[in-house]
Amino acid sequence: MVFSSNIFLLYFMPVFFLVYFILPKKTRNYFLLLASLVFYAWGAPEFIIHLIVSVVANFYLVRWMDKAEKPRLKKLLCGISIAISIGLLFYFKYGNFTMQNINAVRSWFDAEPLQWTKILLPIGISFFSFQSVTYTLDTYRKVNQPMKRLSDYMLYIVMFPQLIAGPIVRYCDIADQIRDRESRYTDRLHGFYRFVLGLCKKVLIADVIGFQVDQILGPSNYDVLTSAQLADIATKIATIDSTTAWIAIFAFTFQIYFDFAGYSDMAIGLGRMMGFRFPENFDNPYVSTTISEFWRRWHQTFSVFIKHYLYFPLGGSRVKTEARKYFNLWFCFLVSGLWHGAAWNFVVYGALQGIFICADKLFLKKFNERLGRIPSVVFTFLIIVLTRCFFRIERIDLSWLFIKRLFAFDFTPFHFADNPHFYVTLLVAAFFSFFTLSKFGLKVQDKVYFTEYGKRQHIIAFIVSILAFVFCLGALNASGFSPFIYFRF
Repeated sequence: MVFSSNIFLLYFMPVFFLVYFILPKKTRNYFLLLASLVFYAWGAPEFIIHLIVSVVANFYLVRWMDKAEKPRLKKLLCGISIAISIGLLFYFKYGNFTMQNINAVRSWFDAEPLQWTKILLPIGISFFSFQSVTYTLDTYRKVNQPMKRLSDYMLYIVMFPQLIAGPIVRYCDIADQIRDRESRYTDRLHGFYRFVLGLCKKVLIADVIGFQVDQILGPSNYDVLTSAQLADIATKIATIDSTTAWIAIFAFTFQIYFDFAGYSDMAIGLGRMMGFRFPENFDNPYVSTTISEFWRRWHQTFSVFIKHYLYFPLGGSRVKTEARKYFNLWFCFLVSGLWHGAAWNFVVYGALQGIFICADKLFLKKFNERLGRIPSVVFTFLIIVLTRCFFRIERIDLSWLFIKRLFAFDFTPFHFADNPHFYVTLLVAAFFSFFTLSKFGLKVQDKVYFTEYGKRQHIIAFIVSILAFVFCLGALNASGFSPFIYFRF
C-alpha cells in the first residue's frame, strides 16, 4: 500500500484517523502500531514475519547490551544487532545482485551457474533497517536509553507514515513524542495541508512528467523487462534525437524530486496530524550553488545518517592525510549510490557523486564563487542532470549511449501540440524548483510551510486543500499511472 493509491486515500487513511482520534490517548499508540502492521502487510503479508522477528530480536539484544558490564560483550551484542538489520537488508536487497555477479564470473571460467531462486524485495526495507541501526548504535554510544516496552520500539520501527520512504528518523529525535505528544486541532489541520501538498507534488507533477519519461526511456525498473523489451529500449535510446533526450532527462530530474519530496511531505503531514514532528527531508535542492550544498539539501535525513554512522566512524575529516579525507568522502557516496539500488549503474552514480564532491572541495566551489549565484546554480543543476542518466537508465552501456545522444547535436524542433499537458507541467515543475531563488519565493514558502495560520487563513487553506485532494483523486483515477520510484530504496 502506498500513499497515492485509492485504497489508502479513500479507505485506510479516513478510517484510521476516525478511530485514532476517538480512542483514549493511552491506547492510540497500540492502535497506531496495529494499523502500521496492517499497512505494511497489505499486498505482501509474507514479509511481516521477517519484520516482526527482527524487531523483537533487536529489542532484546539492545536491552541486554545496555545491561552488560563487560565491554567485549557490549561490542558483541551491538555487532549481532547490527548484523541482523544489515543482514536482512543485504539478503533481500542485494542477494539477487550478488548471485548474478557470481554467476557472471563463473561463466568466464565455463563453470555451471549456481541455482538461485529470485528474492522479492520487501517495501521500505532500507528505511526500517537504517532506523534499527541508529537505535542500536545510539544506545551503545549512550545517546539514548533503551526502550522499556517492546511495543514502543516496534512502533518506532514500523510507524506507517515514514515506513516506506522516510524520512529516516533517529530515535533520540522522536523518543519523547512516542511516550507523550499533543495533537492540537491546528496540528491536525497543518498536517492535512502538508499531506495534500505532497499529494499534489506526487500526482499532479511527478506522475504527469513520469508518464512521458517512461514513454521515451521505458519503465524505470529494468528487472521486470524481457530481453525483447530491453532490446527495444536500447534501439530507442540509440536513435533518440538530442532534443528529446534533453527533455527526457530534465523531466526525470524534476520527476524524482517531486515524487520523493511529495512522499516526504505526505509522511511529515501524516505524522503531524498525530502530533509527531518528523525532520524535514528536502530544502529546495535545485537552488544549490555547489554539489556539497545540493547534498545538504537533498534527502537530508539520509545525509545525516551517512555522516553519523559511516563518515564519522571512518574518521571523517579528522584524519592524518588529505588523501584519506577525500577517500572517506568518496567512499560514503559510493555506498549511498549502492543503497539506491542493487545494480552497477547505481554504483557508478554514487562514485560520480563522490568524485564531484571531492572536486567541489578541491576547486569547484571556488570556481562557482567566481561565476556568481545564478550561473553557479545552473552549472550545479546541469551536473545533477547529467549524473541522473546513470540513476534512471539501469544499464551502464545504455547510460553512456544516452549521454552520447545528448551531445550528438542533432537537435530537432519539439512539437508543443503533441502533449501540451506534459510541457506545461514541466514548466510548472521548473518554476517551483527554482522559486526560492528569490526573496519573495522564500517568504511565500515560509508562510505556506512554517507559519501558524489565523482563523481566516485556516478556512481558506482547508477549502483549497479539500478541493486539491478531490482533484488529485480524479487525476489518479483518470490516468491510472502512479509509480513508486523509491520502492527499491
